Amino acid sequence: MSAFVDPRVLLAAVVCVAAACSMLDGALLAFFRAETPAKASHPAGAGLTFSDRVAYQRAIEEVYWQHRIWPKENSKPKPSLDEVMSAAQIEKKVEDYLRDSQALEVYSQRPIAAEQLQAEMERMARNTKQPEVLRELFEALGNDPSVIAECLARPVLAERLIADLSGHDKGQHFALLRTQAASSKFSITTLGTATYTLPEIDPCTDDTWTSTSTTNAPEARSRHVAVWTGSEMIVWGGIGTGDLNTGGRYNPSTDSWAATSTTNAPDGRYYHTAVWTGSEMIVWGGYNGSSYVNTGGRYNPSTDSWTVTSTTNAPEARYLHTAVWTGSEMIVWGGYGTSDFFNTGGRYNPSTGGWTATSTTNAPEARAQHHPAVWTGSEMIVWGGSFFDGTNYHYFNTGGRYNPSTDSWTATSITNAPEGRDDHTPVWTGSEMIIWGGGYPVLNTGGRYNPVTDSWTATSTTNAPVARYLHRAVWTGSEMIVWGGGNGSSAFNTGGRYNPSTDTWTATSTTNAPSARLQHTAVWTGSEMIIWGGSFTSTTGGRYCAQSGAPSPTPTPTATSMPCHVSSAACGGVITGTAPTDFILNVSDPVDPTTVDATDFTVNGIPANAFALQNGNMTIVFHFNTTPVMQGLNTMHIPAGAFNCVNGPVAEFTCAFTYKASTPTPTPTATPTATATPTATPTATPAHRPTPVPRPRPTTAPRP
Repeated sequence: MSAFVDPRVLLAAVVCVAAACSMLDGALLAFFRAETPAKASHPAGAGLTFSDRVAYQRAIEEVYWQHRIWPKENSKPKPSLDEVMSAAQIEKKVEDYLRDSQALEVYSQRPIAAEQLQAEMERMARNTKQPEVLRELFEALGNDPSVIAECLARPVLAERLIADLSGHDKGQHFALLRTQAASSKFSITTLGTATYTLPEIDPCTDDTWTSTSTTNAPEARSRHVAVWTGSEMIVWGGIGTGDLNTGGRYNPSTDSWAATSTTNAPDGRYYHTAVWTGSEMIVWGGYNGSSYVNTGGRYNPSTDSWTVTSTTNAPEARYLHTAVWTGSEMIVWGGYGTSDFFNTGGRYNPSTGGWTATSTTNAPEARAQHHPAVWTGSEMIVWGGSFFDGTNYHYFNTGGRYNPSTDSWTATSITNAPEGRDDHTPVWTGSEMIIWGGGYPVLNTGGRYNPVTDSWTATSTTNAPVARYLHRAVWTGSEMIVWGGGNGSSAFNTGGRYNPSTDTWTATSTTNAPSARLQHTAVWTGSEMIIWGGSFTSTTGGRYCAQSGAPSPTPTPTATSMPCHVSSAACGGVITGTAPTDFILNVSDPVDPTTVDATDFTVNGIPANAFALQNGNMTIVFHFNTTPVMQGLNTMHIPAGAFNCVNGPVAEFTCAFTYKASTPTPTPTATPTATATPTATPTATPAHRPTPVPRPRPTTAPRP
C-alpha cells in the first residue's frame, strides 16, 4: 500500500530549477493568490507565475481530453473540458506539484535542479509509447523546453522523488513537513539561469516491448480490472495483500502513474467488471473476500472522484459475470452468487442512476467463470462459460445476442461453433466476434462469429500460441493480439497476433517481454497493448508496440476504399489581424452533402455554426457566428468518420495555427527570472488543445 503514499506538504509557490539559489521569505500561497502579479514575459520556468502554470496545466488537460475516448454509441456529444473539469480542480493540480517540489527542496536542502528536469524530459521522450500524444503535449506548451520542463516534467519527477523518499524516510522528517500549518511561512527561491533542450521523441517500433514504470504503481494484484480512456489506463480493485479498493492511472505518454482516490471508492473486491463511458469508469459486482456484492462505483478521472451506484433494483450480488457499455447503459449478465449460477442481468443508466432487469426469455443457460461479452453497436454477445453442478463442470459452446432496445435474446448458432470452454477471450472486430483459447483441458483453438449470418468460422491453429487460459486479448483494428495466461502448471510470457483477413498467426516477441503471468489486464491504446499486474507478478507491466499488421502472407490485393483527407492552408501558419470566423478546408474527394454537419468541425473544441460546399463539393467553408480563435496556438479538428466522401469516410483531421492580434502579447524571453507571485487568475494563454478486461481449476476464488 506504500505505493500510494502522496506526501502533500507546505503551501508553496514556484520552486528552484537551478543549483544556485537564494531564499526569500514569503507569505502563504493563499495570500499571494489574492494579488494580481505583473504579467511575466518568458518561456522559462523560472519566470512562470502561478496563473501561467494554471493556464499551461489547462493546455495539458485539453490534450488529454482531446484523446479521451468518447464511445461512438454515446447519444450525447462529447462535452468540453470546462464541463468536466473546473478551474479550481486545475489549480489544485498545480498547487499539489508546487507543494511537492517545495517540500523536497526543504527536506533535502536543495532544489530540483535543471539537470534533473532535463533528464526527466529525455526519459519521457525515450520511453513514451504514445509519441504522437507527447508531441501534442510539447506543442501545447509551445515546444518551449523550459515550459515543458516546469509544467510537464516537474510534476512527474516530483512524484518519483517523493516515492523514493517515502521508502527511506518512513515518514519521519518528511511527514513533519506535511503537518505545517496553513498560516506558516514558506520560502520562495530566486532562480538562476537554466537552459533546456527539447528532446527528440523516439517512435514506437513494431513488435517490441518496453516495461512500464513501477514508480507510484499500484500494489501488486491479480483479478483486477482495467479500462483505456484514450489517454490513460485505469486499473482498480483485485486481490493482493487483501481485497483491494485501490487503483492507479497509467499515462503511457509520460510513462507515469497516479493513484486513484479511495474517498467514496467501493469496497475492495475481485472478479468484478468495469466499463468506460467516455467520462467515467463504472465498476460493479465481484467478491470482497467474504461475500458477493451488487454494489459499485463510478470513477471520474478528471476529478479523481467516486460516485456510488444505486442498489435499488440492481441484479443479485455476483462475481465472474460480464459487462458491456452500450453508449447510454452498462449491461451486466450471468455470473455466480450465493444462490446459484445466473442467467439474469441488469441495465444500469448512469444518467438516472436506475437499474432495469434484462429479460430471461430465451436467455442462454446460467453460467459464469469468465464468459466475456462484446458489444457490436446494437447487441451484446455472450458465449461460452461454465456451470458447476456440485460434482462436475460443464463447458458451454452456446451463447446469445441480447438487444437492449427490444429487451430480447437470440441464440447464437452452434453449427461449427468452437468447443465449449471458459476462461477464453473475445474481441470485436467491427463485423465479427473472435474467441480464442480457454477451456479444460486448455485449448489453442478459436472461432470467428458473424452475427449477421449467425455463422462460425474456425481460426487456424498453424503457428498459433500454445494452449492456455486466463490470458488476455486486444483488437488493434486489423489483428487480435493474445498474450500471457497459463495451462494449469505453467504461466506464459508469450503470445501471438492473429490476422482474420489471412487467417494467420505470428508470434509476439519475447525480447524484454514482461515476466510470465495470468489473470492480468490488457488494453489497446491505438498503437500498443499495455499489460499490467496478474498472478506471480509484482507491480510490473509492459507495453507491446504493434504499429503495423503482423508480418504474414500477403493476399492478392483488391481495390479498397481509402478515407478522404482534409487539408487547410492555415495549418502550421500564423494568422494576424482580425480573428477569423470562416475556415476554408480542402477535401481530397467530393463530399456527400447529406453527411456533413457544421458541428463536425471545431476550433479549440468549439463547433461551427454553419457550412457551405464549394468547388464541386471538394471545399468546405465552416462559419462561426463568433470567432473561436484565441491569442496564441489554436487547433482545428474533424473526427474520423464525421462525414463521407465518394471514396469512403473522412480521416481524422487535426492541425494547429497561431493567431497574433494586431497588438500581440509580449513574446517570452529565454532567460529565467525570479519567481513571480502566484495568482489564481490566468494572465497568459498558452497553447490550448481542442476536445478533438495445474488445471485442475484454480482455487484462489470461492467456488460453489
